[in-house]
Amino acid sequence: MSPLVRKLEQFVRLSSADRAFLNRAASERLRKFGPRVDIVREGERPKDVQLVVAGWACRYKQLEDGRRQVVSFFLPGDICDLNVFILREMDHSIGSITDVAIADLSREFFEEISGGYPRVVTALWWESLVDAAIQREWTLNLGQRTALERMAHLLCELFFRLRLAGLTSGDSCDFPLTQADLADASGLSKVHVNRTLQELRSANLIVLKGKTLVVPDLRRLMDAGLFNANYLHMEREGRQLDAIE
Repeated sequence: MSPLVRKLEQFVRLSSADRAFLNRAASERLRKFGPRVDIVREGERPKDVQLVVAGWACRYKQLEDGRRQVVSFFLPGDICDLNVFILREMDHSIGSITDVAIADLSREFFEEISGGYPRVVTALWWESLVDAAIQREWTLNLGQRTALERMAHLLCELFFRLRLAGLTSGDSCDFPLTQADLADASGLSKVHVNRTLQELRSANLIVLKGKTLVVPDLRRLMDAGLFNANYLHMEREGRQLDAIE
């Protein structure tokens, strides 16, 4: 099961035809990028919608002096900018963090969904609402949570999202983000990020080994970050629309 199908089925059970259509789209028109390169640049005219098939990426804004704000992380199964076709030009950039595989989804792909796959349409609307909810939480993070709460909350969110995509193993997951990435996403300096991670380690809330994150007690980390997973809407809220097959 592709990460996209697995994620959408957290909302509604798809039919075999729905899954086959989405899996085909995720395997066609693939492009691969190395780490730390732009996939789409601000100012470019958008042609397709990008689906992250493998790897990590981010959406970011950058000031003329080079300061950067990461405004979201993209994980396998995430669709970047579902309605990007209506834009004349991109108002932000999308960059890779690791090696990334991207499937380009055309306007015709979405027209085909609209005409013959109503359950997928509903699931994608749900996905776009979850994306908006994540952005609200990030705003709350930047405006109100302390540094430790902010970092714990971000780590919880990423762990839950990776688990939804089937990309965790017990209490651990791949974690390729650098302290600079975390600083750009959290609004903290790299020094402050380092200090905050040390606090989380000292409290045995996380273990970071190389590019692996271990969460020994997820509930304790959630408490530290004032984390409530309700905004991720993981409880199959569209079950009344489930496919019978």
